[in-house]
Amino acid sequence: MVGAEAPALGAGGRCPAVPAGRNSGRGALHFRHSANGNPMKRFANLFTRLDQTTKTSLKVAALSDYFREAPEDDRLWTIALLSGRRPKRTVTTTRLREWAAERAGIPLWLFEESYPIVGDLAETIALVLPDAEEESDRSLTHWISHIKSLSQHAEEERKRQVLEAWNQMGKTERFVFNKLITGGFRMGVSQKLMTRALSQATGVEEPDLAHRLMGDWSPETTSYRALILEHDPSADLSKPYPFYLAYQLDEGPWELGDPAEWAAERKWDGIRGQLILRGGDHYLWSRGEELMTDRFPELAVLKDFLPMGTVIDGEVLAWTQDAPLPFAQLQKRIGRKTVPKKLLAEAPVILKAYDLLEHEGEDVRSIPFAERRNLLETLVERAPPEAPVRLSPLVPFDHWDALAAERERSRDLQAEGVMLKRLDSPYRDGRRKGDWWKWKVDPLTVDAVLIYAQQGHGRRANLFTDFTFAVWSGNELVPFTKAYSGLTDAEFRRITAWVRKNTLERYGPVRAVKPEHVFEIAFEGIQESPRHKSGVALRFPRMARWRHDKPAQEANTLNDLREMLAAYG
Repeated sequence: MVGAEAPALGAGGRCPAVPAGRNSGRGALHFRHSANGNPMKRFANLFTRLDQTTKTSLKVAALSDYFREAPEDDRLWTIALLSGRRPKRTVTTTRLREWAAERAGIPLWLFEESYPIVGDLAETIALVLPDAEEESDRSLTHWISHIKSLSQHAEEERKRQVLEAWNQMGKTERFVFNKLITGGFRMGVSQKLMTRALSQATGVEEPDLAHRLMGDWSPETTSYRALILEHDPSADLSKPYPFYLAYQLDEGPWELGDPAEWAAERKWDGIRGQLILRGGDHYLWSRGEELMTDRFPELAVLKDFLPMGTVIDGEVLAWTQDAPLPFAQLQKRIGRKTVPKKLLAEAPVILKAYDLLEHEGEDVRSIPFAERRNLLETLVERAPPEAPVRLSPLVPFDHWDALAAERERSRDLQAEGVMLKRLDSPYRDGRRKGDWWKWKVDPLTVDAVLIYAQQGHGRRANLFTDFTFAVWSGNELVPFTKAYSGLTDAEFRRITAWVRKNTLERYGPVRAVKPEHVFEIAFEGIQESPRHKSGVALRFPRMARWRHDKPAQEANTLNDLREMLAAYG
């Protein structure tokens, strides 16, 4: 039935290459490699050290060691990978599964049965393949270049090169290689931790490094030395600053001390962005470090109204008649590289200015918020009324209860809540606790019936985690949203067991289940959607709780959703 190299099935149908009871998606591949080995082994060793600990200090130490020892081009690619700059997929996962099964001498169905047990495709491939017959001293940079070049070849040559690469690597190197080739590489380390480790290894201050790593760079366009060690601030006029992110305030502001030490403003529901005016041009960056200048051409005129050497942090909003339009209007423009005239007229945008980061070419992030705010007010007031920029007004309050009342008005103003900023706070990088807080309004909720379930991916490949929910329209259940987050691991295991016993029909990976269970679905907004049978779409839906106390007949109705649409859409 299987080839000579195929592993025999053990008890329960498991492949012995997969440890019984494992479903972590990563972790079986705990092989140590000497740091004195080849560069790819050194990177695999880093991956193993990071994977084997949850302690921040150990992760930082592992990265810091790597940044001191690895070749400079590998350091640069590691920084790129950890900041989201991954190579694009050049081989489909379907082909990788087929090639791995063929090389392992096992039927494809056996590979497919092993995959959900392991919970990770890259790891499954690494485990089933026979041991390497050769050993390579190639670097991480070499293998990434190799992966990128595969797109230039026909499928048969791609297969030959992938099999050849697998045959030169140990299991952990293969796992990393597979992650890179599928475009799904993750190392469980935030960019903030990576920046801290890089600072320890180089002696460059963390805020400086965070700024250097922003913008449109890649290992193909720069070097480690130019980016990190010999950085020229004028080299990239479009480079944004790291965004300062606020923590959610769950219990209200009453423990924050004297209200006189704080400023408040609306939390607008748009796209966070940085407008940069330098060198006679303008640039607009999203919080996700995406250059989106061309998507909002109306902001180009700000070059005529605001001075060069200015960087503003704000919110891009669809705007008309001194009021924001619903996010659904702005959403029509997201993802478009060019915007037709009709859409420009239907959803014109402005920049709602929050903060000033650069003034007259000088970085002013270190001065107190109150001073930056005064400078920002002066700049924006100079612009004529027709300019697509507005100051985000401060919300007046003299005690916390007054601010709570203002927060309750948020949805009427198309806002998500209020922001609190300490008047003496600098503009920092990343998510920092203490000086900036977001106090969002409570989400909208609806009780809905679970009707479809689908298994998850990665470590949740053996669990049903992706669900479709419905509400009543007369005696019919009408699907209206999907959700896949909000439950505990124990609840996911419990609903998985129930789904397996109560499946009515199967549609590929999707199972129709008995309409018995009710879940409270929380969401941030609701909008009309002709693409959905229900006629509505929710923004950021998630499962708030499993309503064991409520029978399916008492779930909400489609009319309830339409009333919400009229009130909040």
